Amino acid sequence: MKPMTILIAGPYRSGTNDDPVLIQQNLDRLEAMALPLFRAGHIPLIGEWLALPLLKLAGSAKPGDEAYQEISYPVAHRLITKCDAILRIEGASKGADADVEVARKLGLKIFYNLEDILAL
Repeated sequence: MKPMTILIAGPYRSGTNDDPVLIQQNLDRLEAMALPLFRAGHIPLIGEWLALPLLKLAGSAKPGDEAYQEISYPVAHRLITKCDAILRIEGASKGADADVEVARKLGLKIFYNLEDILAL
């Protein structure tokens, strides 16, 4: 099977009330999918891996501020154009749902279970 570049999409800020501890827990859940994907021969990506350093450089002071709006979702949507697939993990997230819609319009594969990718 050809290796895929796979965006891992799921809750980041959703359900956290912008509590940094809860946001980190959400990021940890996203990142937990990355190593199994890599070991299966794929390239895992998470939008926050690119967005967070840019947010720092842009002077973002808190989630949802002007710099966050400028960078966070646009990074993910631009990144999707370079991917072969999306892994949408569980949890309510408008941003992740929007990522899936962008991927769907681009004709990318959309997975909802890590096991479905590992079984390929």
